[in-house]
Amino acid sequence: MKTENILVIGGSGKTGRRVAENLMQVGHNVRIVGRKTTPAFDWENPETYDDALKDMDRAYIVYYPDLAVPGSRDAITTLTDKALEAGLEKVVLLSGKGESEAEACEEIVANSGLNYTLVRASWFNQNFSEGAFLDFILNGTVALPMPQARIPFVDVNDIADVVTKVLLDDSYNGRTITVTGPQKRTFKEVVGIMAEASKKHIQFVPISIDEFKEGMRKAGLPDSYVWLFGYLFKEVLGNPENQEVSDDVAKVLGRPAIDFETFAFKTAGTGVWNQKTKEVSSI
Repeated sequence: MKTENILVIGGSGKTGRRVAENLMQVGHNVRIVGRKTTPAFDWENPETYDDALKDMDRAYIVYYPDLAVPGSRDAITTLTDKALEAGLEKVVLLSGKGESEAEACEEIVANSGLNYTLVRASWFNQNFSEGAFLDFILNGTVALPMPQARIPFVDVNDIADVVTKVLLDDSYNGRTITVTGPQKRTFKEVVGIMAEASKKHIQFVPISIDEFKEGMRKAGLPDSYVWLFGYLFKEVLGNPENQEVSDDVAKVLGRPAIDFETFAFKTAGTGVWNQKTKEVSSI
């Protein structure tokens, strides 16, 4: 296997950090870019794209904050045009399962002239340990809408391993890989699993989407985030297709996908859910 020069956009995020580590462990040259790196990369400033892409062979693309937000299509179009001009061999795009806006960005990548693989992911397990919902766990109350949704939560380590494989293996060119966990769980069910694993009292409180969005506003989050979370709960979790389990993780990696119990008990062992309780808002 030849050594590749690989660009990781979003290399400090949940999946990007793990993909970069995987690639470096097998000897590839990895360039992690973001607003504060050298070279810098800023999705809102296309002038930064060229330096990031220079001398790269392949790229892993994570659009921040989400492919659903306005402006993503223009940014993905510009980036793929510049990637083709820069001579990249292949790109892998992280996309969202059940997001129509994300699928529009997938089409842009598919029609760019680049070799590509699309990786569609369900909701992350690690949203409860590294992301938006950690403070809920620390405070013992998880207040979220869509209590009826049954979600095939996926572990980001599975996503990273799949991305690493398809990024390097050209037999996956032109394909769409859907990554989910092995079971569907409601928010109440996963909260119960995390409570058992962490040996602490954690309750699930169902609220409306409007109540959740109002909590975000009171916390001072920007309107764009309020809109995004409202969209993700209503349109994505409300989409029956988004609640389907895929076996693509097992097909690509040759092993079962990580289940939520394994994630929860491993995470509980790190102590992250037993930090000092914070005072947080209802978002």
